[in-house]
Amino acid sequence: MTAYVPGITETDLKKIVLAIQQLAAGRSNAVGSVTLATGASSTTVTTANCAVSSVPILVPASANAAAEVGNGAMYVSAVTNGAFTIAHPNSATEGRVFLWAVVG
Repeated sequence: MTAYVPGITETDLKKIVLAIQQLAAGRSNAVGSVTLATGASSTTVTTANCAVSSVPILVPASANAAAEVGNGAMYVSAVTNGAFTIAHPNSATEGRVFLWAVVG
């Protein structure tokens, strides 16, 4: 679930408190899901919350994704402002779904 983000000039204390409560409850705007591209050796995830110093964390969300992790040939190959790239085998296997979170 996404978190409410008050604007920099927000003066409504209730909105500011809501944002803090949501963060304390574990909500984040730096999460999502991605399906690895078939017939390609990389997949790029675009997210505004990613920066060069961020750490993308991937969690398999399907049996095919877990098998991909198990073969040991998948890794985060690049992290830039606004995106990260996952290198993986060029495969026709569909349904390699991952949940992701970007930290930092």
